[in-house]
Amino acid sequence: QVQLVESGGGSVQAGGSLRLSCAASGLIYSPYNMGWFRQAPGKEREFVAAIRRSGSITYYADSVKGRFTISRDNTKNTVYLQMNSLKPADTAVYYCAADNNIHITQGADEYDYWGQGTQVTVSS
Repeated sequence: QVQLVESGGGSVQAGGSLRLSCAASGLIYSPYNMGWFRQAPGKEREFVAAIRRSGSITYYADSVKGRFTISRDNTKNTVYLQMNSLKPADTAVYYCAADNNIHITQGADEYDYWGQGTQVTVSS
């Protein structure tokens, strides 16, 4: 059974930082591209960042570019999202997802597996 488990969420003031982790089990992790998405109350789920299976290519939403960094450690089957200069607009539940396509994508419907989400709250 495939499991993606996020951790590292919490509450922080604007300008602060958080590091999210997503540990994968039950799948051969390294062939999968990994992505982070988020969903704020009353809004649709939106793409945040993605990283190719090798870690050599990354892609970011414009809203987080320059503030967030996605990385992965294939020896630990874990993907990370370092979030700096956080804003209240970043408040959401953050989800990690695994995608078995050749190219990384920002389309949520392209991803095969999802975690349960972790809450990030940024206060002003």
